[in-house]
Amino acid sequence: MSTLLIFALLVLLMLTGMPISIALGITVLIFFVTMTSVPIEIVALKLFKGIEKYEIMAIPFFILAGNFLTHGGVAKRMIRFAMAMVGHWHGGLGLAAVLACALFAAVSGSSPATVIAIGSIMIPAMLKQGFPKRFGAGIVTTSGALGILIPPSIVMVMYSISTNTSVGELFMAGVIPGILLAFFLGLTTWFIARKHQYPRLPRASWRERFIAFKECFWGLALIVVVMGGIYSGKFTATEAAAIAAVYAFVIATWVYRDLPFYRLRKVLLDSAAMSSMLLYIITNAVLFSFLMTNENIPQSMAGWILAHGFGSLSFLLIVNILLLVAGNVMEPSSIVLIMAPILFPVAIKLGIDPVHFGIIMVVNMEVGMCHPPVGLNLYVASGIAKMGITELTVAVLPWLLTMLAFLFLVTYVPVLSTWLPNLIYH
Repeated sequence: MSTLLIFALLVLLMLTGMPISIALGITVLIFFVTMTSVPIEIVALKLFKGIEKYEIMAIPFFILAGNFLTHGGVAKRMIRFAMAMVGHWHGGLGLAAVLACALFAAVSGSSPATVIAIGSIMIPAMLKQGFPKRFGAGIVTTSGALGILIPPSIVMVMYSISTNTSVGELFMAGVIPGILLAFFLGLTTWFIARKHQYPRLPRASWRERFIAFKECFWGLALIVVVMGGIYSGKFTATEAAAIAAVYAFVIATWVYRDLPFYRLRKVLLDSAAMSSMLLYIITNAVLFSFLMTNENIPQSMAGWILAHGFGSLSFLLIVNILLLVAGNVMEPSSIVLIMAPILFPVAIKLGIDPVHFGIIMVVNMEVGMCHPPVGLNLYVASGIAKMGITELTVAVLPWLLTMLAFLFLVTYVPVLSTWLPNLIYH
């Protein structure tokens, strides 16, 4: 009964148009004050203890690093390198967009940042070369979602905070699925381009490829710095985030010199605003998680599932459906912070690897970012491509279906997620 009351109150507040983060906090306070005997002082203590986590510091640093790179000309150099490598195949610019999104995702940790950085350059370039607008917008919208699967990923940090799973293991777990999804999105792009005989670029010489690689070397080196440092044990994921922010600042302002000092104020303010928003969501989600635990909701759910004979396969199917539905009404950060504390204990009871479960949640979040009504990538790409949401929703369908097929693959082939972290950490 308490479960129904909690979620009914939360949905009611959300239907009023109230931001999800505020709705979470109000739901918790109303329930504790009116329906329990828990002292309000305990709630305040749990609130501060819940956000007193070292891993949370990684979020503002990764956001800052991503903003430095977005404004610092790194994306342009990665695009030139991608065009030199794959531009001569069918749908050359489209394939270059997929590769550029994958490369930029590996240094930014954010899907909207990837869509903005790559889409603002590639969509006009594809239109100029004669590609249909739908083709270019569909590629960038879906490939931009790689920003939360290929490490470093802000969504993975949030999952780590919610479930006490190792951030380093999650980052390593995202490498193989990220590369595979980029390959499948590229394959879909190539197939459509070949079918419609879309234009391709002249084959670049190895000298041109080397020059393009040399130009973007300092941006690509950030991948080695972050992942190499975590892999070797030189620093934690949080320390890697801080190093990434300093490194991104140096290459954007002094190496590439694309970020003048007078624009630093805007970059810092934008990063602070986004960090504050995410930290506020985390704060209220911590309270909501405490409420769930206090009312024994995850434990009751786990008991019910085990009593009715549900196995891990059927549970994961239910989880995917639930998360895909949630993606229609909430953005990824909120879904992870609300759903992970509820579903995670059940997954552990059923013997599902916590890192594998995290990757499943992240891939679901990727799909949610590419379809209406609240798909964030859709709205960002819509502004860049000057397309309506309805038209863009139709445009992304081939790549969205590819992502759904990949979700099925990564759900039921756990070795894709667990092989690399097990190799490194165990």
